[in-house]
Amino acid sequence: MSEIFDGSQDRSQPIRRRLVVRWTERLLSLKVGSLRLIGRCTLVGIGAGLVVSATSCTTETMPSPPPLATSVAQPPPAPPAPASPAPAETSTKAKTVKASYQSSRTAGHPTASGEPYNPNGLTAASRNLPIGSVVKVTNPETGKSVKVIVNDRGPFVRGRSLDLSKRAAEKVGITHKGVATLKVTPVKSPPVSSESEAPDPPATPAPRN
Repeated sequence: MSEIFDGSQDRSQPIRRRLVVRWTERLLSLKVGSLRLIGRCTLVGIGAGLVVSATSCTTETMPSPPPLATSVAQPPPAPPAPASPAPAETSTKAKTVKASYQSSRTAGHPTASGEPYNPNGLTAASRNLPIGSVVKVTNPETGKSVKVIVNDRGPFVRGRSLDLSKRAAEKVGITHKGVATLKVTPVKSPPVSSESEAPDPPATPAPRN
């Protein structure tokens, strides 16, 4: 009996060894598979963490682009408005001058203002009063006066500074004398202009009616 038992034990030992080897191989393969799976998961987790970290770093470090400046062409500045000429100072101080009058023979001739001479108009020619100014002419002998507008230059006779139209001369009563001493009082002056005064004429007599 002891020999039979010993023989069966000898036959069962290789079988046990093979079973142990197979279970050991299975356990090893399971461990290796688990390690591979763990390694893959670890690598995936590390990669995902790196991607998230890189994205957050990029978001934090990249500055936002500055807003685009819209260039709008500015209109050129408007030129300054020309200064209006200041009105000449009107002196109310009367002056006594030698005056004559212009005959009707020069009717229609152009004056310094561009208007034709009108013997029936209340106008005057002056060597120094501004063109367009208004003056009051008074004859001290008769007390008569008239307001005239200066629209011409003259008279071109030395010693005289005013030449009335024929109508204005009749108003103050100097047509019978031709030349008289009159008082001239400025009433209104036009804006200052660059017009120069008439030069002193040579001493030549002027024809009168």
